Order: sequence, then structure tokens, then C-alpha cells
Amino acid sequence: MTTIEYHDTDILILGSGGAGLFAALHAQQSAPPGTRITLAVKGLIGKCGCTRMVQGGYNVALGHGDSVERHFMDTITGGKWLPNQDMAWRLCETAVERVRELENEIGCFFDREPDGRLHHKAFAGQTADRTVHKGDLTGIEIINRLMEQVLARPIEKLQEHRAIGLIPTRDGASLAGVLFIDMRSGRFRLVRAKAVMMGTGGGPTMYKYHTPSGDKTMDGLAMALRVGLPLRDMEMVQFHPTGLLAGDHTRMTGTVLEEGLRGAGGQLLNARGQRFMYDYDPRGERATRDVVSRGIYAEMRKNNDPSQVGMFISMAHLGPDNVRRRFSGMVKRCADCGFDLAGGQVEVVPTAHYFMGGVVVDPDTRTAMEGLYVAGEDAGGAHGSNRLGGNGVANSTVFGGIAGDVMGRDVAGQTALRDPDPEVLEAEIARACHPFGQTPGNVTALRAELQEAMWEDVGVIRHAAGLQRGLGRIADLHEALMQTGVSSDNLAFNLTWHDWLNMASLTEISEVIARAALTRENSRGAHFREDCPETGDLDASYFTVARRDGEELALDRAPVEFNIVRPGETILPEDEPETLVASA
Repeated sequence: MTTIEYHDTDILILGSGGAGLFAALHAQQSAPPGTRITLAVKGLIGKCGCTRMVQGGYNVALGHGDSVERHFMDTITGGKWLPNQDMAWRLCETAVERVRELENEIGCFFDREPDGRLHHKAFAGQTADRTVHKGDLTGIEIINRLMEQVLARPIEKLQEHRAIGLIPTRDGASLAGVLFIDMRSGRFRLVRAKAVMMGTGGGPTMYKYHTPSGDKTMDGLAMALRVGLPLRDMEMVQFHPTGLLAGDHTRMTGTVLEEGLRGAGGQLLNARGQRFMYDYDPRGERATRDVVSRGIYAEMRKNNDPSQVGMFISMAHLGPDNVRRRFSGMVKRCADCGFDLAGGQVEVVPTAHYFMGGVVVDPDTRTAMEGLYVAGEDAGGAHGSNRLGGNGVANSTVFGGIAGDVMGRDVAGQTALRDPDPEVLEAEIARACHPFGQTPGNVTALRAELQEAMWEDVGVIRHAAGLQRGLGRIADLHEALMQTGVSSDNLAFNLTWHDWLNMASLTEISEVIARAALTRENSRGAHFREDCPETGDLDASYFTVARRDGEELALDRAPVEFNIVRPGETILPEDEPETLVASA
């Protein structure tokens, strides 16, 4: 068997986004003195991951007239009654505590009103202005301050370490450790740990237009799938309506123009210069992301001009100077790509942005496998079928902190590390080394074909025939990948090898997305079936569950538990300034 380097720790955290960094800080606070904490990341701490890319802000119920109950109801109705209600409540309630922690302990500075109160943006699908922010560069502020805290503490850092396999014990009931490739040397390293938190992020980069960086390739979900863990809501891919369409000359395929633009009064225009969103929803441009994405996509299908792909967002009517002041980051980003956001129009397209699906977890981030915890975009349940803008970074930081607290307490009673299953370990190494025995080929071209297939057949608007066609295309691409090789002359920073591994993860998860989309024969949130356009009975709501048993992928359904509020009800206090009736 290939030589493996071994490394032991107590708590291992995968990922350095909001979930991973918060987990590391909280684990250090909650664990017994002397506990070894290791942070492993595919790139560099503070320089990779999706949290850093957050523009819009952080949802928290601290504004006038707002409440945790109102935030919760918006999350449930925005998720079309599919969220795990305990997780949604935990998210909304703990966000209040977490924002105060970010400001008072971590050192973040969010924008404020002249009287000192936090400024709250208006975001779509919400009944109150509750999105706190740092201009339109909120993620950079949060990650920079978290990074400073983590780097100042005795937390071990394994940077440029790519996780490629969860290694269980022989009985499969517990997690023994994680297999990595040290990208700097190309060597395999097995890190054993008493507790592992997976916060590798989602990253639906299998679509032609996407917002995450290209190294975000669903690795965590692919690893969880291979060890038999259940994944829920895998059909729920969120398309952000306004991805910057920068053209074929750049890899910036869909960089987000954040929701605050529409919240501030930005208008969407079609090829004839006409506003169109009121044709699709009475809320117009401030409808939820799924509705606006479908509206733009529908207008794109009507357009017969091959020189124009997307639709346009216009901000000029709000005053160019005002737009430059309020959205300086996006104005500059658009200018770098040749667009005038403040005074002109910018071409936009729905872009794969966030993944609502993920590993089945409980509100304490525990999974069905002892020793494995999951937080952030890797975890399913909190958002249901649609994530509200501003709930993403809240979700990562809230549940990352919870995972750190829980792991710190759980490892206190453990005295020994677990022994890994050698057969699983050998299988994961063999899987990673597979391309070295094949004739070298063009992995980049295969990935481009996958992105076309997913955009065309498993995209914004779906139907059974297209999904079946997409599954066939995914299977063909997976087979082609298995016959595509990589040179093994130098394994240190062998980027073609990592491109191959990225593609392997993407094809694994693309199949699950398409299969789950076929299983859901109604339309909820981000999942819209032209052949099954009805929402379905809310009282009989279910979520899909995918699980792999050997080579077989099984799809089942599980009922949503309405343990806090049922469709047609509300938990808002009677003295709320505006009555919110729960609906679809």
C-alpha cells in the first residue's frame, strides 16, 4: 500500500470559512486544557472558502419592530415549509448572540446608524430590515477578524491539505479520522481525531454560471456519501438571480451582485428595457431568490438575440453618486469587468450560488456517525428549499460555534483515539490514485461539459425528460473521467491531479442532485418542475433523503416535522406591528 504519514489530534476541523474558524475558537474555549485542536484547509486560512466572498450581510433580529419569531417565520415560509424547524429556530435565536460576539469579542465593525444602532439592509423575502453589514464587503470583515483570532491561538494549522476521505472504524459506526493529501508534497496523511467537524462548504460549481471559486467542489458531501451518511434536500440548488455576466473571456462566470441592490430599489429590465418581475410576482424585484431567478430565466428563454444572454439590472435611477457611495465594492467590481453599475446597466444571469442540501444533522451538529459533526453549507435542514439572503453567513457562524462547543464537551470524556478501517483507507487511496494508471487527457474540457449539462438539464427550471437526459450525460462524463489520466511525475502541487479529484466529487454529487430532483414530483423553492408545477400539500411536506449503499444510490422521502409551527399558523406575538400569516 502507498506510504501514509500519520498524525494524531483531539479535535479536527475541516475548512476555514465562518463555520470552521468559529468551531476552532469555541472548541478551544469549551474543551479541557491541553486538548489538541487542528484546523485543516484545502487552501490558505483566511484566503479561501465562501464566507470571505459574502457581500450582502448577516441576518439578525435586532432592528426596530423585528423579533426572533419574525425572523423564524420568514425562514420557514421562505424555505416553503421544508426546513428542520429546530435548526431554523436555533439559527434565528443564536444569530443575536453571535453578532454581539462578532462585535464585542472578535472585533468586527458593522455599519451603524447616526445614533449608534446597527444599520439593517432590506433583503428580499423578509418582513423586516434585518441584514447587518460592513458596506458590501461583510464577509471580508468577518473572516479577517476571525483569522486574526485563530492565528493568535495555539491551534495547529494544516494548510493546503485536501481532505479526500472520511475513514470510519471497522464497524462503520464511528469516525476514526480523515485521509488528506498534503498538496505541497503530494503525500497522503491520515489524521486521527476524537471529534471531526466538517465545514468544507458546498460550492455548486458543476453549473455553467456559478459564484463560488473553482476549488469549491462538494468534496465534503461526496466524502459523506461514500461512508453511507444520509444527505437531505439534495435537489435544492439556490440560483442567485443576479450573477455578473462577464463574458467568455473570463472565469468570472457569475460573480454575485448582491441582493441589497434590489432591496435598495434596483430594477430588472429585459431586452426591450422593460421591467418584468411584476409579471411573475407581486413583490417584483424583492421576491425571494428562487422566484426572481425563474423570472429572469423565463425572460432569457423569450429572448431571440444571440448577442444577449442574460437580463439587465439598473441602478441609475437611484442616483449614480448614491449608488457609488452605498455599493462601492460592487461598483468597482463591475467597472473592472467593463460595466457601469452606478450609471448604466449590467447584464446578469441566474448563477448557482448556494446549496441548501447536505448531511442530515441534529441541532447540535451531530451526525449518524459518532465523532463526526457538520456545520455550515455541508449541513442540510436549516434552510429547507430556499435560503434567505443574509441567512448563509449566519448559519455558518451560528452552527460552527455550536459545533465547537459540543465537540469540546464531547471529547472531555474520551481517553483514546479510534482505529481506522484499513480496507476503507486502502480504497480511498486507490480511488485518489486511479488517474495515474490512465492515459492523460483533458479534465478541464470534461468539467466544461458537465457545467453545460447541469445548466441545461438540471438547472433553474426542470422537467423529467431533461433530468433523465442529464443523468445520462453525467454518467457518460463520469465514465470518461475514469478513463482520463494524470501524470504522476511530480505530485507536489499537481494541479491536474486536483482538477481530476474536483471533477470526481462534482460528478458524484451531480448525480445525486438530478436523482433527487426526479424524486421530488412537485415544485418547492429552488426546485421547480415544469411538469409538476404545483407546490403540493403543505401539511404533507416531505424532504428527500439520499444514501449510498455500495455502488447503489437510494432515494427516499421523510416527512417534515412541524414541531414549532404548522402551515397556516404563526408564532408571532399578538402585539407585533404587522401580522404575518404563514403561507406558501
